[in-house]
Amino acid sequence: MGGFFEAALSFPAVIFTPLLVVVIGYWLVVIAGGADPDGDGVDTDGGFLGFLGFGGVPASVVLSLLVAVAWFAALAGGELLGAVPAGLVLAGAVVVAWVVARLAVLLLRRFLPSGAEPSRADFVGMTCVVRTGRVTATFGQAEVHSPDGSSAVVQVRQAGHDDLRAGTVAVLYDFDADGEFFWIVPADVAL
Repeated sequence: MGGFFEAALSFPAVIFTPLLVVVIGYWLVVIAGGADPDGDGVDTDGGFLGFLGFGGVPASVVLSLLVAVAWFAALAGGELLGAVPAGLVLAGAVVVAWVVARLAVLLLRRFLPSGAEPSRADFVGMTCVVRTGRVTATFGQAEVHSPDGSSAVVQVRQAGHDDLRAGTVAVLYDFDADGEFFWIVPADVAL
């Protein structure tokens, strides 16, 4: 075991050893529930990680992969390639880490959701067609079509005394999260 610590604390692996300790500590905090691995956001806006080809995956995952693979490559390269200059091993470890992390990111992107999660509030501002006999302040349903072509029957209410009957086109103008219904007005009033 002494040989392992000696190798981990010798050049070039010693460059990445403190970083690996920080990464391990971070993921232990995540496991304990003290941090959110997605809390740093997903680098999809073409920032620095996106420029390097790592966009679309949380930065904590990318940086952890880079550090872990670079540390292992520097450790293995330092031990197995003793005759090669340590600076060359260090450069090789960084290149290997980039390639392995890049391939991992390409695979991870397939399993991570893209974009914001849809919600009912996305329907606000859209037109709907009343499907119940009438809509009151306490009862009503309407059918709304989303931009992707799917449709949904939603609970609707009206505040006024307009005669909203089956087949009437209306506009969803607000969503009541507590009651889980939309407020509507006739489309001709909204326009």
